[in-house]
Amino acid sequence: MLKATTIVRRPAVRADRVADTVELDSGARSVVPASLTAASGLAFDVALPKAGTLEDGDALRLEDGRLVVVKAAPEPLLEVRAENPARLMRLAWQLGGSHVEAEIGSDVLHIPASLANAELVRGQGCVATPVSRAFRPEKAAHDHSTCGHDHSHDHDHHGHDHHDHGHDHHAHDHHAHDAHDHHKHDHHGHDHHGDDHGHSHGHDHHDHGHHGHDH
Repeated sequence: MLKATTIVRRPAVRADRVADTVELDSGARSVVPASLTAASGLAFDVALPKAGTLEDGDALRLEDGRLVVVKAAPEPLLEVRAENPARLMRLAWQLGGSHVEAEIGSDVLHIPASLANAELVRGQGCVATPVSRAFRPEKAAHDHSTCGHDHSHDHDHHGHDHHDHGHDHHAHDHHAHDAHDHHKHDHHGHDHHGDDHGHSHGHDHHDHGHHGHDH
């Protein structure tokens, strides 16, 4: 079976290379299915080197060089309007807090049609009208997978710094932990000193070391 291996963005799509079109809803454009069938019946597998989001008007390039243009499929939506911009803005904030995708216009919102969404709209004093149209929701502000990697990476570095240097500005229990660890190394198992002086500072560690020699 033919394979689509590359995404061609809308500005670079050449009309003379277009062999077919395929309609995808917003969900399928965000997470592209493993196989697709175009409008004329052309079937092909999707084998992109890395995951990518398709926009209306983009194309998938097949192995033989032909292009299949992506069209945004109509979806059941709620067209939301309000008597003043403040109510619409407040609703948009509520939708974001509920992780509801939305397409934002100058004086209108389009959101997926559902009973829960309709109730949320009414609760904010806005009016929802059922419509069927292409849905182009706003993109997320952050790439959560990248943020997750960076966040973890930062923690690794902080953890390294705690062990090597210790930071006076960190929580008190970090000092207690470090004090306990240093105490164990200096006294080779004299735990009764750690119990009495778990929160002692660096100078105290040296004093305890001398006491250890006295014992």
